[in-house]
Amino acid sequence: MVVKNNPPVVYEGGCHCGAVRFRVEVEKHKADDCNCSICSKKGFLHLIVKQDQFTLLKGEDVLTTYTFNTGIAQHKFCSVCGIHPFYIPRSHPDGIDVNVICLDGDAIVNFEIVPFDGKNWEANVSKLQ
Repeated sequence: MVVKNNPPVVYEGGCHCGAVRFRVEVEKHKADDCNCSICSKKGFLHLIVKQDQFTLLKGEDVLTTYTFNTGIAQHKFCSVCGIHPFYIPRSHPDGIDVNVICLDGDAIVNFEIVPFDGKNWEANVSKLQ
């Protein structure tokens, strides 16, 4: 079931060990499946939201940041279990990119998963919302 243009839905999620927990308000249930080198290795399904739609509930003290290339994207991961529940994306440095796979329960069934050609990021970045 794909939820489209309904009132915002609030989900919670986190890393594998539970040290990092967050809450996110979702308006559009669309997640991008990027094929770039880092996303394909992490298995990240992208849900980009505004910062005010995201709340870190716990775990700031265990988050580690990885950057590469331009250094703009801040890839956050749990230093305890290594899971990447969210990050600050290069495409939307004022937003948060939540990994839909890290949402609790079966929330993923509510999302339309759309392929994104991140291998050719510069040519396709304008397609990200």
